[in-house]
Amino acid sequence: MGKDVEYAEPAAEFSAKDYHDPPPAPLVDVEELTKWSFYRALIAEFIATLLFLYVTVLTVIGYKSQTDIAHGGDQCGGVGILGIAWAFGGMIFILVYCTAGISGKFIYSSDEQAWAGCAF
Repeated sequence: MGKDVEYAEPAAEFSAKDYHDPPPAPLVDVEELTKWSFYRALIAEFIATLLFLYVTVLTVIGYKSQTDIAHGGDQCGGVGILGIAWAFGGMIFILVYCTAGISGKFIYSSDEQAWAGCAF
C-alpha cells in the first residue's frame, strides 16, 4: 500500500510566497539626516545612556566606599549587591519607558554590553 500522490504541472506564475519582498533599504539614508525625528531620537538615546551609566556607576562606587572598612565603612552598610541589581534594572525600566516613544526602540545596545561586562 502506498501513498496516492497527484502530480500537477506547476503554473508559470506560481510562487511559494504569498507576499512580495520590499526592495532593500539603503544602509545610510541621506534624507533621514534632514528630519528632526532622527536628531530627537539621537538626543534621547544619548541622554538615556548618560543617565544609565551615571546612576549605575555611582551606585557601584557608593557601595564600594560605604563598605570599605579601611576608610571607616561598615561591612553591613551600603546598598548591597541586591541594591546594585535594583539600580541597574530600575534604570533600564525607567529609561526604556521614557525613550521608547521617542526613539522607537530600547536603549542603545552598548548599555546592555556595559551591563553584561559588569556582571561577569
